[in-house]
Amino acid sequence: MAGPGRQGRPGLRDAAVRLGSVRGIRIEANWSVALIFVLIVLGLATLQFPSVNPHQGALTYAVAAILTAIVFFASLLAHELAHSLVALRYGLRVEKITLWIFGGVSQLSGDLPSPGAEVWVAGVGPLTSLVIGGILIGAAAGFATTHPAAASLAGVFETGLAYLGITNVALAVFNVIPAAPLDGGRLLRAVIWWRTRDRVKATVWASRAGQAFGWLFIAGGLYAFFTTRQWTWLWFAFIGWFLVGGATAEAQQAVVTGQLRGIRAAQIMTPDPVTVPGSATVSEFLDGNLFRARHQGFPVIQEGQGVTGLVTIGHIRQVPPAERDRTRLADIACPLTDVATAAPDDSVADLLPRLTACADRRALIFSDGRLAGIISPSDIARMLDRLRIARPS
Repeated sequence: MAGPGRQGRPGLRDAAVRLGSVRGIRIEANWSVALIFVLIVLGLATLQFPSVNPHQGALTYAVAAILTAIVFFASLLAHELAHSLVALRYGLRVEKITLWIFGGVSQLSGDLPSPGAEVWVAGVGPLTSLVIGGILIGAAAGFATTHPAAASLAGVFETGLAYLGITNVALAVFNVIPAAPLDGGRLLRAVIWWRTRDRVKATVWASRAGQAFGWLFIAGGLYAFFTTRQWTWLWFAFIGWFLVGGATAEAQQAVVTGQLRGIRAAQIMTPDPVTVPGSATVSEFLDGNLFRARHQGFPVIQEGQGVTGLVTIGHIRQVPPAERDRTRLADIACPLTDVATAAPDDSVADLLPRLTACADRRALIFSDGRLAGIISPSDIARMLDRLRIARPS
């Protein structure tokens, strides 16, 4: 639902399980996917299928519901893959795709070259869902013509196709609402960007539209709930809360990104950070490294492998005192694959969306394969303060 995203901020999407990869794009499922999966299966197996297609066994309804839910999430993945593959064609870097409670989000980094490119990247997702929905609705209609009996196994199959088709069309329609962080918000941003030639201003205005729609959803959902006492309306309020939060974060991110445009990683990094061996225990780290460095993130070195991850004071704090003597740093470190990395000449603005909660929002800087520095949130904050002083407007 959320479409391509660039916040990379900690939140509901951070606790995810890796499912695999497509063309080098990591595919993850957030814990909330399991909740939505169960709700879809229960709704179809106990309500939708029995009411539309009676006289079938409970096992038939359950299997059909599970298969329908799997295809539903596959269609969400197709929506996000469409965003990501087109983004790759325009030179953007695609970190990962995460499926979660509100559909999915493609984490992209880099700058699109033009408003037209923005239209293609944002619009291809809803277009994909619309095409999938049309095909499935057509298949359901054709199946109903050849197998008209609703109270049959074929009827259950037809209902599942219709459900998936209508859901995908609804997903496409909802996503083109002109409100960030939805795909429609990105289309709106492309139009404003084209008219004003100002990417930051376009993002801010699209975010304000997202906030307006979000508050409308919240107010409407709560009003309908208290009027009808139907719990379904609370879901609309929840979606509104997501829109307000996402739109606000995008506006803030756009302003910060605009301020950091042109700032290189080498200008703000702490050079030659203190490293720690992955074989060392937490107790050994506390005895020898805790007070050696001013920063709170330490690259982890494994013999023969180089840098393999990053351990932070936050990770250390989570280890109970009784387990510090037997817990190795490598066991609690954020793996390098989940740490944002960059070269010294890379733009800090491009690095921001790739900062992860796993690494406590830190990044490692490599030069010709050698560890050159580390960037922390405080490094970024100091640079922003300096920029505000130097450019008060």
